[in-house]
Amino acid sequence: MQQRYQRLFTLLSFVVLSAGLRAQPFPQNRVLIPQEPTPNLGQLKTRLIAYHDCVHGDGCYVTDLNRQTELAIAYLRRRVTSAKVGEKMALVLDIDETALSNWDEEKQDDFGYIAKDWNDWVEKKQAPAIAGTLRLYEEAVKNGVSVFFITGRSDSQETATTDNLKTAGYTQWAGLALRGSHPPTQTVAEYKSGEREKIVDAGYRIILNVGDQRSDLTGSPQAERSVKLPNPFYYIP
Repeated sequence: MQQRYQRLFTLLSFVVLSAGLRAQPFPQNRVLIPQEPTPNLGQLKTRLIAYHDCVHGDGCYVTDLNRQTELAIAYLRRRVTSAKVGEKMALVLDIDETALSNWDEEKQDDFGYIAKDWNDWVEKKQAPAIAGTLRLYEEAVKNGVSVFFITGRSDSQETATTDNLKTAGYTQWAGLALRGSHPPTQTVAEYKSGEREKIVDAGYRIILNVGDQRSDLTGSPQAERSVKLPNPFYYIP
């Protein structure tokens, strides 16, 4: 009987002790945190949304966009004043995240690329204009500078793209290049520089090239001035 009570006392003591241990805060110096190379993906997405939705001040997407497009507008104005008689000047614009914003689709798919969702979005023709780029476009048209769009969208999306551009305010252009069938080894930069070469071969001087990816701007021939718009939301090599 004494041994039975002794076992019961031992068991009760263990329960009380365990409850006391659980009630104590977990010592911080016992948490082993790895040296991760980058911030947590969820935190990055939260920061991207805050950056996009920020309206005023430095460190806001709209502010950064406007800063770059105002530089482009200023250069276009200066260049127009020094144009030679009969000179054919061209402005080259990318479309996605340059002329049009796809933020609603990006946020819907949590910054991922889902082909069906993207194609459905293009067919809706609801992408709004990026305001600074639209101002640049209007300045070019007003000053007789021909506008060319070069996009990575597929040939099958030409009608939807044309309709969306016009609805957003881009009502006229000298050329619209979409990416059709191409060698699997061809890079975006090779495709876009090849399209720019066609513009040059047609007798134009590309005074400005604006895009949101470096691959929109690299390669030969180059524009007199290339301007990259901010886009931390996705990357196209």
